[in-house]
Amino acid sequence: MSDPAPKSARASAKLTSGPITGHLIGQTLPAIIGVAAIMSIGLVDAYFIGQLGSDALAAISFIFPISVALTSLGVGVMVGINSVVARALGEGDEMRAARRANFGIVFGIVTGVALGLALFALNDPLFRLMNAPDHLLPLIRTYMQPFALGFPLIFGIMGFNGVLRGQGEARKTSTVSIVYAAANWVLDPILITGAFGFEGFGIIGAAYATIIGWGCGVVVAWWLMRTAAIPFDLSLLRGSRFADQASAILRVAGPAAFSNAINPIGLSILTALIALEGEAAVAGFGAAGRLQSFATVPLLALSGSIGAIVGQNWGAKEYGRARQASLYAFGFCLVWGLGIAIAMVAAGEWFAFLFTDDPDVVDEFALYLNIAAWGYAGFGILIVANGIMNAVDRASFALTQSAGRVFLVMLPIAWVMLASSGSVAIYTAELAANLFGAVTGSLLVWWVLTRKAPDRL
Repeated sequence: MSDPAPKSARASAKLTSGPITGHLIGQTLPAIIGVAAIMSIGLVDAYFIGQLGSDALAAISFIFPISVALTSLGVGVMVGINSVVARALGEGDEMRAARRANFGIVFGIVTGVALGLALFALNDPLFRLMNAPDHLLPLIRTYMQPFALGFPLIFGIMGFNGVLRGQGEARKTSTVSIVYAAANWVLDPILITGAFGFEGFGIIGAAYATIIGWGCGVVVAWWLMRTAAIPFDLSLLRGSRFADQASAILRVAGPAAFSNAINPIGLSILTALIALEGEAAVAGFGAAGRLQSFATVPLLALSGSIGAIVGQNWGAKEYGRARQASLYAFGFCLVWGLGIAIAMVAAGEWFAFLFTDDPDVVDEFALYLNIAAWGYAGFGILIVANGIMNAVDRASFALTQSAGRVFLVMLPIAWVMLASSGSVAIYTAELAANLFGAVTGSLLVWWVLTRKAPDRL
């Protein structure tokens, strides 16, 4: 290939010197823009699909946790690639970083193909398990079939972004996200409800818009890799031991993928439980969940950017800097989480009317925010803690903690309270799980970072 050889890996480990606060801001601000762009896709989809009627909004509410769970597996792959690339750069091993980066991109695409085919084959049984009513299944199927076939594209994006993040190229990853989100913004009104004389396709139009956006993102990501320190160059894989490359990535990506997917899997089960309370409860829960995703964008961005900062410093044995970055990140989660919770609770009904004018759905939307919003800070600490543990090759700790949060706290509380409290049980369970995640996540990070390197800040 004609792409240049990788630049000096030590020169690329740019996060191992300079002020930690500067790196946190420099890596997180572009990521906020990128994550906000991604999260806005769900909001825009919900807005235009809501115009099709309450059935369509309920259908997309069943679809949402499944699509997030599957995409979260891709985020796990991205985290694994990010971790191995960042640590190799911190250690100064140029060729290992380049080989693992390029293998990671191929690995991501192949994994996306396998998951997309499985999703296509298991569509109806999956949503029946979630208690989706029979009259919604055709709507769900209409959306999910093209979504499943296009699914490998998002895993390709995750592979490219994992390599870029590991190098500290936050601006480039944000550019990729903005491009495929912008394509979705433009196409949603045209393909869902119709515009400029075009009638639109209904709910399937949202799937088409998403797939086209993903395709645009892949092209831009490939283009941006050409100017990165580690290029996209499959010739670098010649002579490398694929089993070693896969093992290194999967050691982080496997637990990280399931750790990221556990929360939306839990939400899928909660959606199945809340479906017993009626379609209005499902629609309100689903729409409020999309708003919540957008409100927590800075926390999600920070959880992504912290990996490169901690990973590079950990690889370079700058343990004090890794701990300092973690401490500052947790502080931000507390401040932002509590501030945005106050805003969400105060304006809950106003936000609800952006999605629907059905009074039952509005009531459920506002009720959800009144309870669950107080766990935003805890959710932020949880996902940042997971990002830190993944970065230092302790992904199994993050997986164990996330599994305990969902299966020992969230689901038992929801199940026990449901008969007496209805949908309040679901929202309380989510709040309790986020508070549990904050406490256990911060304790695990403190233990991992001080046990490995006991020198103090």
